[in-house]
Amino acid sequence: MRPSAQPEILSPRSRKGRSPFDDENLDILSHLLDDFIRIPGTPIRFGLDGIVGVIPGIGDILGGIASSILLIAAWARGVPYVVLARMVANVAIEVTLGSIPLIGDAFDIAWRANRRNYALLTESLYQPRKHTIRSWIFLIILCIVLAALMLVPMLLLAWLSNELIHALRSQRSLP
Repeated sequence: MRPSAQPEILSPRSRKGRSPFDDENLDILSHLLDDFIRIPGTPIRFGLDGIVGVIPGIGDILGGIASSILLIAAWARGVPYVVLARMVANVAIEVTLGSIPLIGDAFDIAWRANRRNYALLTESLYQPRKHTIRSWIFLIILCIVLAALMLVPMLLLAWLSNELIHALRSQRSLP
């Protein structure tokens, strides 16, 4: 008589020793933060990040902290630093612009930094060459925009200083 032992088949969700940074967990987290609630009759979706972002001041900071879980997971899984920098830029853009009352909340819902970051993470792990070039282009454009944003106020200040000096000189020359 032969024993009728059959192998036990476990579903992927019940594996022991799973990492909290698995693709499935990170996908669920990004979905929960960015687009798990749908407004009926519209294609508009939002998540906990959009709900918490409505709280003035602290809401966007809490959303940024929750978004940092994806950043830590990307670092732990060995995502290239250029992709990690792009992910940080996505969260920084969301937190900074999301802090603007009303307009920032709409931006926060539309930007979906966590879904973007999850896509960046998976693409960089499964298609590393293709993704790195796009990340470098994104970072170069971001640096140019940031440099321009810093340069514009400095040029404006230099122009105002020059006008002030000319106005003071013209006041001195008048008797």
